[in-house]
Amino acid sequence: MKQHRSIRKHNTQALADLFRKFMPASAVLTEKEDLRPFECDGLSAYHSLPLLAVLPETVEQIQQVLAICHENDVPVVARGAGTGLSGGALPNSQGVLLSLAKLNRILELDPVQRIARVEPGVRNLAISEAAAPFKLFYAPDPSSQIACSIGGNVAENSGGVHCLKYGLTVHNVQQIKVLTGKGDMLTLGGSGLDSPGLDLLALMTGSEGMLGIIVEITVRLLPLPEKTEVILAAFEDIAKAGEAVGNIIAAGIIPAGLEMMDNPAIRAAEAFAHAGYPQEAAAILLCELDGDEIDVQQQRQRVEAVLSQSGAGEIRVARDSEEKQLFWKGRKAAFPAVGRLSPDYYCMDGTIPRKRLAEVLTRIGELSDEFGLAVANVFHAGDGNLHPLILYDANIEGELARAEAFGGKVLELCVEAGGTITGEHGVGMEKLDQMCVQFTPLELEYFHAIKHAFDAKELLNPGKVIPTLHRCAEFGAMHVHHGQLPHPELERF
Repeated sequence: MKQHRSIRKHNTQALADLFRKFMPASAVLTEKEDLRPFECDGLSAYHSLPLLAVLPETVEQIQQVLAICHENDVPVVARGAGTGLSGGALPNSQGVLLSLAKLNRILELDPVQRIARVEPGVRNLAISEAAAPFKLFYAPDPSSQIACSIGGNVAENSGGVHCLKYGLTVHNVQQIKVLTGKGDMLTLGGSGLDSPGLDLLALMTGSEGMLGIIVEITVRLLPLPEKTEVILAAFEDIAKAGEAVGNIIAAGIIPAGLEMMDNPAIRAAEAFAHAGYPQEAAAILLCELDGDEIDVQQQRQRVEAVLSQSGAGEIRVARDSEEKQLFWKGRKAAFPAVGRLSPDYYCMDGTIPRKRLAEVLTRIGELSDEFGLAVANVFHAGDGNLHPLILYDANIEGELARAEAFGGKVLELCVEAGGTITGEHGVGMEKLDQMCVQFTPLELEYFHAIKHAFDAKELLNPGKVIPTLHRCAEFGAMHVHHGQLPHPELERF
């Protein structure tokens, strides 16, 4: 590797020539027009072009890319399907964008052990589709599951509408293979449900590409439930809907999914999906129960009773599988459907204790009035994971800054309520300032120490997730930068 020492990280052509020695020329992109598809993820307020992008097809090619970049101090940002919502896959303008899209094979599906061994570019939904003939499924199901990749799910520790009962990605992954910044291979986890030593598998899950590059994942598969029921409950008061969530859990019932939408989200989703939602309701709950026939029937009766006692004005049980799919289609289409309400929206992600749900929703409404920006609420109510969608128009001067300041206040509200600044979208670049609110300087120092232990040169996804103590000191002094954008170094759309 000594021949690489003379390569400067700014010498794009020299770097590209090295990569083309072991990858096809078409897999190494250097022209601006070719790099544009990688300039942002689902958080589209900012964009940045990398020096170049590579699209390897094998693990060995990825190892060579990492070895060259490590030798020449070139930053590397891994990218899956680009559906992330915190700027985690935003390219580094002085680095390489490493796309894992071509590593998209299901390597093994074992119905006896109930596992699937897959490459990181495999779509989330494709795993359940492949497992369906064996009456198995993969439980975590983000709203973007038709497009998002399993590698990105592991990097962000994604959830989904069924995470209340079946857990997040971290609870459904058994083993991963990951490359260090030098290109060395580590195998974390094992063939059993537990393995000796430090739980590095859990540490790597949700690490947002900062500690290593995941190149293989073994996920757990679960039996398809014998019976499912989906209940829709409408409320005239959003606070009562929030209280109903806590009442269902307090009754000892753990639904497969328990989702909530407020009126703006209901109207947008109904116009898009025609799911039959009651459009005059202040809020609706979608409650899915699954299990064997007798258990589901008993739980359904108990849930209906709790909903009625909690003030539901209408309770409707899906008549058949088609209506069940319609109910969920509306919920899963809510994010794009809200685009009907505003030219732009800012999607937040924070988690609170369920008992504080009604209180926090009320406060979000007050913040909406304070900032002069409407908000639509769509979230995983069962585990307190909020997704307020702040509506704004980027063409109006100052509205993006107000939306970000509003979003920051929502995250700080979550921390004040005893929650956290993210439930599944990650920190990325979006929530760096709020990391300063949630964690002490000493805790952040330990985060940096862990990063340094895995990536001593700090070349993997640099500048993301963990703020510097200097940044936290500035944030404490200026507080949301007096309404200025937190990342002035980045271009805006």
